[in-house]
Amino acid sequence: MRHTKPFALLMALATAASATDRGAAQTQTAPPLQAVVSLTADWDSTDAVLQRYERASPSAPWRPVGAAIPAAVGRTGLAWGRGWAVEHGAGPEKHEGDGKAPAGIFALGPAFGYAPADSVAWIRLPYVHSQASVKCVDDAASLRYNRLVDQDTVARPDWNSHEEMLLPSGVYRLGIWVSHNDSPPVPGGGSCIFMHVWQGPGVPTVGCTAMDGADIEALLRWLDPHARPVLVQAPRSAYPALASALGLPAPG
Repeated sequence: MRHTKPFALLMALATAASATDRGAAQTQTAPPLQAVVSLTADWDSTDAVLQRYERASPSAPWRPVGAAIPAAVGRTGLAWGRGWAVEHGAGPEKHEGDGKAPAGIFALGPAFGYAPADSVAWIRLPYVHSQASVKCVDDAASLRYNRLVDQDTVARPDWNSHEEMLLPSGVYRLGIWVSHNDSPPVPGGGSCIFMHVWQGPGVPTVGCTAMDGADIEALLRWLDPHARPVLVQAPRSAYPALASALGLPAPG
């Protein structure tokens, strides 16, 4: 059964980490059974190709699901983000405001959107109904940095900047939280990274991974929280190290 939960609770579930090592990358104990692979031509490219993969068990081979689809990433390309602790090669490192989408391996969820939960019961990920009071904090000085919060529940907001989650453009009408730099958040390491609806073909984002509305709906219909889905994102030259960590096949 899919559950609808307050933002504060959903984000608390995503932030379990060592109190003694605030710079630690995420540690994953259970292998994923679903992976969304997002590949660009190089570090500066803003166009990506997404391919879904799934497997029946951690020892089973991966198989592609559906056709590859086009996507857009950050306006300045990609940079290594803070996700799973995986050995990787050289490349730029992501930081706040750089306009880059994160490269690496990242857990996915919860989902969010403009529709009430009962009208999107087909979404199996935990789901949050975005409303005007919901913000994503991108102020690195805030204790709530890189957190989705309901501003109406915060007595004394300590941030000076945030991302609105209810936008007239509709790009967040369906979206998925990408677990980048949130276990725990490192100030300045980058914040508010999502998969969401794009503004149009070839239009880059400020650091997210975006696609056509029909494609993200198909993605959300497929994602299963019990399969521990991940985003695997990198330039093609850097992908082999990430693929090796999960046993994923070479791209087509």
